[in-house]
Amino acid sequence: MSKGKLSPFWKQSYVTTAVCINIIGHGCVLGFPAVLLPQLQAPGAAITFSKETESWVASVHTVSMIVGYFLTPPIMERMGRKAAQYAVSIPFLIGWFITVMATNVEALIISRILQGISSGLLTTLRSVVIGEYTSPKNRGAFLTTISLAQAFGIFFVHLVGSLLSWQMTALICAFFAYASLVMTFYIPESPSWLVAKGRHEECRRVFHWLRGDDENEELEEMITARLAFEKAIIGNSSSKVGRFERMWETACKKEFYKPIILMIHANILMQFSGGTTMAAYSTVIIGLLMGPGVNVHFWMVFLDTQRIISNSAAVYVINRIKRRTMMFSTGALCVVSHLAISAYVYARKEGLFLYDAIWLPALLINIHFFTVAVGMVPMPNVIAGEVFPLEHRSLCGTISLTTGGSFMFVALKTFPQLIDSTRLDGTYLIYAVILALNLAVIWVLLPETKDKTLQQIEDEFRGRPLRPEEVEAKQSLQMDPVEAYMSKLSLRSVSSVVL
Repeated sequence: MSKGKLSPFWKQSYVTTAVCINIIGHGCVLGFPAVLLPQLQAPGAAITFSKETESWVASVHTVSMIVGYFLTPPIMERMGRKAAQYAVSIPFLIGWFITVMATNVEALIISRILQGISSGLLTTLRSVVIGEYTSPKNRGAFLTTISLAQAFGIFFVHLVGSLLSWQMTALICAFFAYASLVMTFYIPESPSWLVAKGRHEECRRVFHWLRGDDENEELEEMITARLAFEKAIIGNSSSKVGRFERMWETACKKEFYKPIILMIHANILMQFSGGTTMAAYSTVIIGLLMGPGVNVHFWMVFLDTQRIISNSAAVYVINRIKRRTMMFSTGALCVVSHLAISAYVYARKEGLFLYDAIWLPALLINIHFFTVAVGMVPMPNVIAGEVFPLEHRSLCGTISLTTGGSFMFVALKTFPQLIDSTRLDGTYLIYAVILALNLAVIWVLLPETKDKTLQQIEDEFRGRPLRPEEVEAKQSLQMDPVEAYMSKLSLRSVSSVVL
């Protein structure tokens, strides 16, 4: 593979762009119900359905996302990162085309299921691909594009859907999956996957093409570590300790179960803070909050724009403020905004306002959206990248993603029923209680992680640093390249904004 004229930075930018275009498509999937459902509820719509079916159309993709979470690791490990990228793009494409041609609710649900599988595949894959293909000096900046790309996808589908029919909107959204599919064709395989398959010479060629000739130390460390890792696996295969004994021993470790409990509550916080429901039901929420005469499509696009700006600001702010300070300040403000919206809607309904103007609900919903974009959505992702022990990060990450997808389904599935039974004021009051309870649990479990190494964070969850004999056991293979390499990784400062 020749070097070509492009610098390593632009080659890494190309790979990141191919991933981010699919992330934009994922954002379109999240925001599409806000375009689809109002048009199908209009008189004379070609497809009609009940409230129950409406909630399934909005939420069913979150169930199939869980399937995608479990499909990604075997595809990545056995077939490579490029194959996993293809696996993401193809169901997206098929799903959008089924949507375009849909004449009944069943076709819409099938398309959403396919798109959910792609979204689950992508959620697990995106950070791995960007992390493996990019240089350490640029990796943090490239990773921050994940949340921005998703926010832009929601903004894009809401903007286009406010101008065009839902069929035309779906057809335009299909372009993102197609573009990523074509771009992936020109991307080399990941150096990390190549070295794992023993293709060392090809790994060296790809690594030099991606990184240039200035990072050979990382390349040689990666190859040496992999060789030593394979040797260690062979040595451990004769161990007499059973698999279930090792699993139980792992599950009883504080540094294993405490971060998982923490992330379960952080995921509940993220899904019920309003970002998920606003993406899918924004026209409903805006109409109920600001009144039937308001231009809901204008405010939908306006709030999406604010979300992109706030996400950009979060990149700067989160990197400079302590994690607990950021989590609980934005969390408390989010609870207050939910209570304020609930009180406003109730007071207006009961005729308690002597003065009412459009700026008041607009201010409340903007404050709410600010807390979602700056704290409630990015902070759980940041924490997930820092609290899991290095040894069990893959397992913990899978559990975290699965619980996150499950609670996303619950939030989207129950929202229409909550609105019907408790109206908007009751729904937001229930959400405020859920947020407050989960913030209380997070207050107890979350240590300060900013500017700490992974090992320091793990020690804090354990309640003590490693005992001398444990340190000695870990250092007994001090000359083993695997131990040296993983130790270097664990001692890196973990202040990256995005996992």
